[in-house]
Amino acid sequence: MKLSIVIVNYNVKYILEQCLHSVFAAIQNIEAEVFVVDNNSVDGSCIMIREKFPWVHLIENKENVGFSKANNQAIRISKGEYILLLNPDTVVEEDTFTKTVAFMDEHPQGGGLGVAMIDGKGKFLPESKRGLPTLSVSFYKMFGFHKVFPHSKRFNYYYLGHLSNNEVHEIEILSGAFMLMRKSVLDKIGLLDEEYFMYGEDIDLSYRIIKAGYKNYYYPHTTIIHYKGESTKKASFKYVMVFYKAMEIFARKQLHMKKYSLYSLFIHIAIWARALIALVSRIIKKVLFPIIDTFVIYAGFFTTAHLWASHHFGPNAMYPIQFFTIIAPLFTLLWVIAIYFSSGYERSVKIANIFKGIFAGFIAILIVYALFPESLRYSRALIFFTCIWGILLLPLIRVIFHVLKISNFRILIQKNKQIVLVGDEQENTRVYNFLKQTNIQVQIVGFVSIDNKVHDTQYLGTLNQLQEIVNIYGINEIIFCMRDVGASNIIKHMLEFSDLQVDFKIAPPESFSVIGSNSSNTTGELYTIELNSVAKGLNKKKKRMFDIVTSLMLILGSIFLCWFVKHKQKFIKHCFEVLLGSKTWVGYAPQLQELQKSLPKLKPGIVYPGMQLYTNNIQILEQAHIVYVKDYKMRNDALIVIACFNQLGN
Repeated sequence: MKLSIVIVNYNVKYILEQCLHSVFAAIQNIEAEVFVVDNNSVDGSCIMIREKFPWVHLIENKENVGFSKANNQAIRISKGEYILLLNPDTVVEEDTFTKTVAFMDEHPQGGGLGVAMIDGKGKFLPESKRGLPTLSVSFYKMFGFHKVFPHSKRFNYYYLGHLSNNEVHEIEILSGAFMLMRKSVLDKIGLLDEEYFMYGEDIDLSYRIIKAGYKNYYYPHTTIIHYKGESTKKASFKYVMVFYKAMEIFARKQLHMKKYSLYSLFIHIAIWARALIALVSRIIKKVLFPIIDTFVIYAGFFTTAHLWASHHFGPNAMYPIQFFTIIAPLFTLLWVIAIYFSSGYERSVKIANIFKGIFAGFIAILIVYALFPESLRYSRALIFFTCIWGILLLPLIRVIFHVLKISNFRILIQKNKQIVLVGDEQENTRVYNFLKQTNIQVQIVGFVSIDNKVHDTQYLGTLNQLQEIVNIYGINEIIFCMRDVGASNIIKHMLEFSDLQVDFKIAPPESFSVIGSNSSNTTGELYTIELNSVAKGLNKKKKRMFDIVTSLMLILGSIFLCWFVKHKQKFIKHCFEVLLGSKTWVGYAPQLQELQKSLPKLKPGIVYPGMQLYTNNIQILEQAHIVYVKDYKMRNDALIVIACFNQLGN
């Protein structure tokens, strides 16, 4: 066996599917075996592998054992002369394995090899080649000197900025996304250090290869796509802690005690500084707009109350103090809540959602106002004028933030996607029909064939004319059919368009997904068939709002309602568990464990879809769950809770 490929997967089913299609094409001319080690994914990854890729050796872990341990599981039973550690969020060219293995065969002193990597927009990823993260190198990297001096050996040694991206080089550190190693070297130096859970293990292993007298190479004559950010969010506190902890382990084990104490101090300072920045930044981003809106809306009530009192009752007239201390704050809170549940506080927000929130708040406040005693009904005019105030100012503030790029806030502007599909007639038609079933609003301008055989009017030209087609028709997104175009051709054209505002996506064969990435720091953007899924952000908020309101109503009426349920103490306990967010009223049936792996994750439920049917038929229950998940409505939750009311204490 020449090559053993090891892929560690954790909840990236669609990305993994695309990767395995590219791997299958690349192993046709080389003797190879492929392992996928799954770290207890709940997204149906293992089912997909067994159904679509029976040639893969699947190892299913019952817990997330980490990157190092998972790789070692496969390496220990592998038979290849070479071991390749490959990320699931990658796409390899058809000749990637044959080229890299041939290079290693010609360089027996080589212990490891990495390749040129590009992100989802065709931009070169600097981590394709890296230097050893010594104290000074880490200092310049952590404090951004590498960005100011990108080609400096001193200030950007971390990414070896002084070395050409297009030439073969000896390097020190390989990327764990694509790490080809000689098995005999691993037998000599040992496998991945399992003290590293995630991050740092590639640095440690690369350094041990060099210490053993071998060389690591950067090989740019093949290129892979690496969709960064699939398994982690790099701005998170958890990422900061795990990453810098890995650096500390490396310093302790490999840089020896002379430098370790200083390095360790520096790492700890970096950990807490970055953690504090991440925490403060996260809090600010979460509460900034709710606080701004609270001040703006209350200012609207305050201003309109003074102006309306002066106009309506006389120059010295004033509303009672209760209006400013009780009524206006209450109405302001209702408005902010309405904007929140209208998705008005998303990081990338639609202006339409702000208007929806303002209007919903206006209706809610009028209803509450009508329930007040006559003494507290000061004037509907104040509500109306404040509504106008909010309509004018709240969107304007967001536009200002968007234009000035304050706090990374952006208004979500739905770009009119002008798309072409590239492939043969059969695949183009399949992907086109699939896209029509998604909830993504796209404009398919036409098709591009891979040869001159197709003469349909829907076809704008051939693959060789793609650049002209993009320019003439104003195309801003290209979807490649992987089966017809091939990974090598896809990567070639991505590199040609890397300086233009064009997005790329890849449609794997026989797949109900189209995957791409608009940024090197975002997860792959996905087109898939999804109706009004319970996993959507707005539906998650609606479901949570239903849980809170229902729990409060049940708690308030528990004196009477307890007589209608079994196990009264458990009923009260469930009310508080749902209210505090540890459970949800409507979840999944405990007997459908296998189905749950392919459904969106929900908190443990008190009742479940199909429970009201009083059946143990698994197929009926599965169908009820699928209908519930695919087309979520709050009223469905209400109907299920009402129908199963006497079982809310079970």
